[in-house]
Amino acid sequence: DLRGTGVTGKELQNKCDEVYITLNKNTVPNDPESPFTTSGVRIGTPAVTSRGLVEEDMKTIARLIRMAAFEFDTKADEIRAEVTKLMDKYPIYK
Repeated sequence: DLRGTGVTGKELQNKCDEVYITLNKNTVPNDPESPFTTSGVRIGTPAVTSRGLVEEDMKTIARLIRMAAFEFDTKADEIRAEVTKLMDKYPIYK
């Protein structure tokens, strides 16, 4: 739920796409935004668990999503590099 943050679901989805984090905009209960814009996002965890990431990695992912939401203009390259480094630790195929 992004209400009150100044960031819409659509904006966060687009920013995360640019830094290799996949999530999608999603409506929340009593959403004041249109279904095209939304006030929320949905983060799917099957890809995370399929790759073997652990709870501590999810904390890192949450921090990176927060950075994408609020520090994108100055930190996009840093986020992208950290996402790449994290995913390199958990290849899809071994």
